[in-house]
Amino acid sequence: MEKIKILFRTYYSLISYLFFGGLTTLINIVTFVIFQSFLGVNYQFANVIAWFISVIFAFVTNKLWVFESKTAGFPELLREVFSFFGFRILSLVIDQLIMTFGVSVLHMDAAFVKLVDQVFIVLINYVFSKLFIFKNS
Repeated sequence: MEKIKILFRTYYSLISYLFFGGLTTLINIVTFVIFQSFLGVNYQFANVIAWFISVIFAFVTNKLWVFESKTAGFPELLREVFSFFGFRILSLVIDQLIMTFGVSVLHMDAAFVKLVDQVFIVLINYVFSKLFIFKNS
């Protein structure tokens, strides 16, 4: 049991990122499907809406529980917010490219492409968060 505790403490940020990243991905996919499939919103616009909602959730969970980032003041918090959203915009561009290629070029189902594309996006976002955004953790 002690070895499990040590492993958990050692890999806490990765384990918590996978958990909250999974929830973020679920929020992203469900929001996308609701807007695209049920409300008839264009898949690219539905993707941006899903991105926005899930990024807000992701910022809060990443800051508080995944990387346990402490900020010394408002300027440092702003740096994290702008850095987080900036890198997430970069991953949104990649997300949109994958979605456009899968749906418009390959004519695949939008929900299926969204599911597959989220695997890549979660990995990219983890690297961005760990290396560039929440550096003090």
